[in-house]
Amino acid sequence: MSESRGEAPIESLLAIMARLRSHTEGCPWDVAQTFATIAPYTVEEAYEVADAIERGDLADLKGELGDLLFQVIFHARMAEEAGVFDFDDVVRAIVDKMMRRHPHIFGGEPGNWEEIKARERDGKPSSGLLDDIPAAMPALTRATKLSKRAAGVGFVWPTISAVMEKLAEEVAELEVEIAANDRDRAADELGDMLFVCANIGRHLNIDPEAALAAANAKFTRRFRYIENALAQQGRNPRQASLAEMEALWVEAKTATMRS
Repeated sequence: MSESRGEAPIESLLAIMARLRSHTEGCPWDVAQTFATIAPYTVEEAYEVADAIERGDLADLKGELGDLLFQVIFHARMAEEAGVFDFDDVVRAIVDKMMRRHPHIFGGEPGNWEEIKARERDGKPSSGLLDDIPAAMPALTRATKLSKRAAGVGFVWPTISAVMEKLAEEVAELEVEIAANDRDRAADELGDMLFVCANIGRHLNIDPEAALAAANAKFTRRFRYIENALAQQGRNPRQASLAEMEALWVEAKTATMRS
């Protein structure tokens, strides 16, 4: 199928998706998919968009945004086949939401973003304060959102000092379980400690997910320095002692701070 002359690109993409899902002339793999099987690909494509942005590769970003849009089209097509909604309904829903949440731009009842979102939550069948924070969200990001939502109703450590005290408490509890060699309870305490770390980020207005991503990138740069230094000697990390690698790590810290 070729794109019809004068046909809008989005219409071409919708037609391609319909063809791929056709039980008579489509792709067997696409036909076999469900919301659940496609969901991991949707998440993966979102991460690839974020990666292109992080790398500053705008040419790659164009392609990755297309891949992410295709995921939206895929889910909308499956919903249309089930008679639930279609792509136009998806577009209408986001248009309505954006206009509703920006009354100062489009007119309507005054209110800030969080107040409007709270009213929307109150109108849903499930009205628990935390119910609409997706469970599949990256855990550190979800911890931040959970604590922020709870803080909005006053359930919060009042100061950063109080949070730091709680962190020290969780570290001590983790050490007890490590000493007891209780892996399950250590995992529980480690989770508590990470949740407190997310609260530290919220208090400092620092995104802990972004902070950890930066730490990951820093670790990668420094470890790569170790690998390169050893490669110049005809060796790799498996052939080096811990002391050698630690010495190169110290060098890497200075070298990467200059770069």
